Formats: sequence, structure tokens, C-alpha cells
Amino acid sequence: MSNDDNENTDLGALESRVDELISTVSQLKSENSALRNQQENLVNERAILIEKTEQARSRIESMISRLRAMETRA
Repeated sequence: MSNDDNENTDLGALESRVDELISTVSQLKSENSALRNQQENLVNERAILIEKTEQARSRIESMISRLRAMETRA
């Protein structure tokens, strides 16, 4: 009987550990998905900011050119 009890205890511990691992894997999958979404959002935001920066740079360069042209005429 003692051997059966030990086997049942070992099997119960193994089942418990497998359940913990399944839960951990599920949690990690969820976190990974959330991080991937966050990364995608940040990449998109970065692209938008780069575009806005380029537009601002272009407008500033245009203003500088116009100011230089006005200065030359004066």
C-alpha cells in the first residue's frame, strides 16, 4: 500500500507541476501578444513622428531659403 501511496503522491505532484506549467505558458503567451501589440504601436508612432519631423525640417528649410532670398534683395 505504501508503494501505491508514493506513486499517487508522485503522480499528483507531477499533475500539479504540469498544471502550473500550462498556466505559466498561457500567461507568457498573453504577455507576449500584448508586447507585440505594444511594439507594433510604438513602431507606427515612431514612423509618424519621423514623417512629422521631416515635414517640419522641410518647412524650416523653405523658410530659411525665403529669408535668404529676402535678405539678398534688400
